[in-house]
Amino acid sequence: MKATDIVIIGAGPAGCSTSLFLAKNKIPHTIIDKAIFPRDKVCGDALSGKVVYVMKQLNSEMIYEYNQNNNQFLPSWGVKFVAPNGKSIDIPFKSDMSKETHAPGFISKRMDFDATLFNKLDKNYAQVFDGTELTSIQKTNEGYNLKLKNTANTELEINDVKMLVGAEGDRSIVAKTLSNIKKENDHYCAGIRAYYEGVTELHNQNFIELHFLDELLPGYFWIFPLPNGQANVGAGMLSSSVSAKKVNLKEDMLRAIANNPKIKHRFANANLVGKIQGWGLPLGSKKREISGENFILTGDAASLIDPFTGEGIGNAMYSGMLAASHIQNCINENNFSANFNQQYDKAFFDRQWDELKLSHTMQKLCKYPWLFNFVVNKANKNKALRETISCMFEDLDLRAKLRNPFFYFKLLVND
Repeated sequence: MKATDIVIIGAGPAGCSTSLFLAKNKIPHTIIDKAIFPRDKVCGDALSGKVVYVMKQLNSEMIYEYNQNNNQFLPSWGVKFVAPNGKSIDIPFKSDMSKETHAPGFISKRMDFDATLFNKLDKNYAQVFDGTELTSIQKTNEGYNLKLKNTANTELEINDVKMLVGAEGDRSIVAKTLSNIKKENDHYCAGIRAYYEGVTELHNQNFIELHFLDELLPGYFWIFPLPNGQANVGAGMLSSSVSAKKVNLKEDMLRAIANNPKIKHRFANANLVGKIQGWGLPLGSKKREISGENFILTGDAASLIDPFTGEGIGNAMYSGMLAASHIQNCINENNFSANFNQQYDKAFFDRQWDELKLSHTMQKLCKYPWLFNFVVNKANKNKALRETISCMFEDLDLRAKLRNPFFYFKLLVND
């Protein structure tokens, strides 16, 4: 195999994950990104347990490194849900923390996290081009011819690519050119992110906070603690709701920070660091084809973001891991056809579709603030219910209870 037989477009978490697993299997390849690292990426910055799992499959020492690097990685042990009525519940990511040797999750600015992944690319197997943009894709009998342009405006070509991996995010040229994935407002979320200094009352175990404020329903507001006393503050809402309600997310978020009695005191002496920035989140609330003839899609390019939390890094890295495994199978069988690549789709959705489907159901509950108030009130009074919700982070069968109307009926009739 030549390095240019396998080409990854995008060196974010999805692309780097694909590259690192390919290198682990000693498969030569090329990885290309239009940015020069380190670079910022607008995001919530939360690294879920799925991210930790994938990193362990790569090299368990990576988790040790992150635990030791408090300037860039903050350990996080859970999530705080705050209902519209202001009542909250703390839900640990793990039901029994005594068994954990490290935090189940982390929070890190994408400027830092993506750079650490990029710097780990194994150049014994990865031919790396940053500052290089894909400009066109042309189908050939062997695969694809690619045209690229670098920061010096030098045009480059890579010919007869046998497997093209789209990993360049929401605006993926690979996805737009080769796949049938289109933006659909019912399966797409608008988000904004800001960095603040001086936000008070952050959780002592760095729980991430999801607030369902009246000003931002049916979306949500978040506060995620960051290293060095900062916080990632943002808001997200389904694009169809933004359009229907003519919502200005930035104005509504700033209005909530200034006036909402549940949070305004926490920002009394806080300062905005930099600008408030927006981005789009292609949600995994619809099952799509994420491969085709001589190509596969990963991460945001494949629209795999969790519909409820808006977290995309976990599925990006998980899909990258599966992509590398599938590419190994393609090489072994010398088969890069659309039919054979369906095995990649199947491998991902067999493991992740139930989770994405459940998250889509939970997303729909945002339309019913009274239901959030009710469940949180019940959970505050009922230890067994709190433990059940906590276990839902670990057990999809328990999370499935949220899709069952009988679950809420039992809450109504039981104390």
